[in-house]
Amino acid sequence: MTGFCSSPDFALHVTGPHHPERPDRVRAVWRAVREAGLLDLPDPWPEFQIELGLKRQEAVRLAALGDPASAGDEVLLTVHTPEHVARVQRVCAAGGGVLDLGDTPVGANSCDVARLAVGAVMRCCDAVMTGEVKRAFAAVRPPGHHAEPERPMGFCMFSNVAIGARHLERRHAVRRVAIVDFDVHHGNGTQAAFESDPSVLFISLHQDPRTLYPGSGYAWETGVGAGTGFTLNIPFRPGADDEDYLHAIDQQVLPELDRFRPEVMMISAGFDAHAVDPLAQVQLSEEGFEHITELLVQSAEHHCGGRVVSALEGGYNLRALGRSVVRHLIALS
Repeated sequence: MTGFCSSPDFALHVTGPHHPERPDRVRAVWRAVREAGLLDLPDPWPEFQIELGLKRQEAVRLAALGDPASAGDEVLLTVHTPEHVARVQRVCAAGGGVLDLGDTPVGANSCDVARLAVGAVMRCCDAVMTGEVKRAFAAVRPPGHHAEPERPMGFCMFSNVAIGARHLERRHAVRRVAIVDFDVHHGNGTQAAFESDPSVLFISLHQDPRTLYPGSGYAWETGVGAGTGFTLNIPFRPGADDEDYLHAIDQQVLPELDRFRPEVMMISAGFDAHAVDPLAQVQLSEEGFEHITELLVQSAEHHCGGRVVSALEGGYNLRALGRSVVRHLIALS
């Protein structure tokens, strides 16, 4: 069984008109999950009008993990500096503003929502580790994989998956966590959190940093100090497709997971590598996301009893996002 954790409150993080990381993203995910019949979610946004044309998946049902709890400072500080946490809290408490060079706007509710996103990932980690479910997906916003220990970046305030990995270590005594990030943008924040840590294997598949934000994630970035060899960056040319990604997973990702032998796998599940996404130039399909997830689940079955915690990152075409999330959830299940 695969668990699903989310909240209508994720729509309360308001980024302003025309921003790609908008409240409609979580609405589209809820609509897709409900339309596909994966879970009987309520409809908190009847005014949201988008039809995804999804067929009901009678053989797949998710387990509702309930409303997440907000993450406190002690949790955030396992990855972020006190100055970082205080700054995010201060700007939001003042009514909002912009946290970086212009692409991470926040409102009065944004810090609370970001804490809730971390809490949803932690809830998924707990559910998987206690055997409540075998795998779990956190449908959250804002995303997290660009938030570095000392600064917010790229729509991200707190590093959701990185904090989840620390939670696995601290609460559940997990010794080896593998994080696979297939968002089209390099997960610079996750890499920064673990680049010197051999207990976490970080693998990022993303568009070539010479052609896309944030300009990091070259193949030669492999970690530092004791963490050297525990970061694997796989950049793709613009126009790369399902075949390119599946080949890289078969030839690079799976052998690295075999070498590392994780006790838990985490996935930074960004769907902005979809062919119709407006923020990049990679050409993945919905079926491609499903096949990628299937391969990762097979590896998890081999190494860690199938334990997978996945969390939403990017994806900015609403129809492609909703439909791709459904494919990801089917493969997880």
